[in-house]
Amino acid sequence: MAKKRTAKTQKTVSKRILALSLIILGLFAVLLARLIWLQVIENRAYTEKKDDYTSVRQYNSPPRGQIYDRNGKVLAKTVVSHNFVYTSPQGMSYDDYEFYADRIVHVFDVDPDQFSTRDKQEAYMTWTGWLDPEDERYQARNLLSAAQRELLDSGEMSESERYAALMKKIGDEQISEMSDEDLVKAVIYQRMTSNIAAGQESVILEDVSDADAAYLVEHKTEFPGFDVDFGGWKREYPYGETLSDVIGTVSSSTEGLPADKLEYYTARGYQLNAPVGKSGLELQYNDLLAGREEISLVTYNSNGLAQTEVIQQAQKGYDIVISIDIELQQTMDDVVKSTLQSNAGARRRENFSSLFMCMMEPENGSLLALSGYQMDLETRKLTYFASGNYTSLVNPGSSIKGATVYMGLTEGVVQPQETIMDEVMNIGGEEFGSFNNYGPVDARRALSVSSNVYMFNIAIRLAGGSYVNGQPLSLPNDQETFVKMRQYYSMFGLGNATGLDIPGEVDSYVGVGSNPGLLLNFAIGQFDMYTPVQLMQYISVIAEDGRMYEPHFFQYAQEVNSEEVVDMKTKNLKNTVPEGTEDNIKVVQEGMRACVTDGNCGEKLKNLEQPMAAKTGTAEVGDWTTANLVGYGPVDDPKVSFACSAPLSSVNSKDVAPNICGSDVVPPVLEKYFELYPVK
Repeated sequence: MAKKRTAKTQKTVSKRILALSLIILGLFAVLLARLIWLQVIENRAYTEKKDDYTSVRQYNSPPRGQIYDRNGKVLAKTVVSHNFVYTSPQGMSYDDYEFYADRIVHVFDVDPDQFSTRDKQEAYMTWTGWLDPEDERYQARNLLSAAQRELLDSGEMSESERYAALMKKIGDEQISEMSDEDLVKAVIYQRMTSNIAAGQESVILEDVSDADAAYLVEHKTEFPGFDVDFGGWKREYPYGETLSDVIGTVSSSTEGLPADKLEYYTARGYQLNAPVGKSGLELQYNDLLAGREEISLVTYNSNGLAQTEVIQQAQKGYDIVISIDIELQQTMDDVVKSTLQSNAGARRRENFSSLFMCMMEPENGSLLALSGYQMDLETRKLTYFASGNYTSLVNPGSSIKGATVYMGLTEGVVQPQETIMDEVMNIGGEEFGSFNNYGPVDARRALSVSSNVYMFNIAIRLAGGSYVNGQPLSLPNDQETFVKMRQYYSMFGLGNATGLDIPGEVDSYVGVGSNPGLLLNFAIGQFDMYTPVQLMQYISVIAEDGRMYEPHFFQYAQEVNSEEVVDMKTKNLKNTVPEGTEDNIKVVQEGMRACVTDGNCGEKLKNLEQPMAAKTGTAEVGDWTTANLVGYGPVDDPKVSFACSAPLSSVNSKDVAPNICGSDVVPPVLEKYFELYPVK
């Protein structure tokens, strides 16, 4: 009996041992599978996580793509620049940063004039932080008001608020308190410490000489954390002032994302140290020009020095080609500049201080050139302002009468052959008329001689009224007519932003008021205001038989050192006049051609070898007048359209000076155009 019990017990123990062994083997199998999973299957993912915890990602921008004109001439150029860069070693103190900043100052010759005003203002804040706390200038506290100091001491003023307050107060007087050595040291210190928290590389000095670059490479042990970036770049603009405000600018490597565009660029994934477009076409097409950044992993060796491993190679930005012809552009700049220099402030032009011109291909909307200058009449200093063609508004005057005639014909209130007597109109005892009494005029002659009276009659009839000599106007539909006129003008692009592919374009100024007299002013272009580019689009619609193409700069983008096109502009037909009204456009074209052949648009335009169509415009602005000239040609196959505006360029009297656009500006620019693009 005892033997049976013992055997049964042994059998039970054996089963339990076997079960335990199987459990242990199962656990080992699970552990082994888990190890295989971690070491083989998930190795890459966990390695990346380890790298994320033990290293920092560093982002470096590639060379920027270049901007070319339509003929392949470089307008914005990227050139090699050797830069001093810095990645902070581990364990650095602020005294260490100051020490090495001082060493850079004493070893290398750094020109303080290379720094921006913002750099110098920030340097002043840093420098005052090194002063004795007993000094009233310590941390620039003397520049804060008593109330601001109280908020700062109580902790109610944030560092960003303190920064903003001081940036408004620090000027040349404060900056001059620093020696050149102190200024340079403070700027370098600022740049060394700017990316400590992020562990990012900072550009300390840009475009250093080959000798300085070689010295730093040979003496790197004396400058821990410093290195030379031989792959750096800088932006150059070979044509200087020409088209400068249209092409725009790029932030430097030391500046990174501009403060006023910070939200825009961070939302698009750009790093804080990325040099980017700040204005103009550089901003508009930054995503194409900027390329793909290089990404490196930064780790630290046993000495605390940074080491980098590239994990994503940089890709240079695309080159872009724009529609501008830089040779034509230079001619236009020279003409506009010399005309303003010679005539601004002259007799009968005492208030003349700005001048604009723009040209495009009406058949597709490609901008050929645009120029502008402003003058300070006291100092005679000129400022380049080509962007004023789309950011400034002008009084168009009679230049928009083509749209008024088209409206009258389309609405049926006048007929092509109908004549209206152009003589002074007496409306309620107030006289309204044209520059001269032209007698009977039809639609074509009304455009040629620029008859105000003809346009007044269109507006009166549209509003449901009729003219009775000496009687006040009664216009039953005057309010509806204001709306209708704006609708017609917008068919030609007047009053609407054109969609030009550049930041900052404005649309229009809508005149204030709605009495009948203002309706008459509206019909002759003396109520709403438009940009010169809108006037150019308006005349282009007439040139193209009522078709409106969107003005643009961009032509295409391509790979660097390749003819492969990666993005191309297609011509955008935005609008056409209503079907069945093409004959009315034809009447307007004939009237504008007559303005040239009759000599009413100036003898120089009349005498050009190529036949042109055009319309003058003289808008009264108080005691002054604004001169305009719009046109296109050759008339049988328009290849170029233009607009010229000379705000306040003459006195408002019978002693009015000649339209300077027609006499001095447009003819020589057109001659250059036809020299470059001869008619076949």
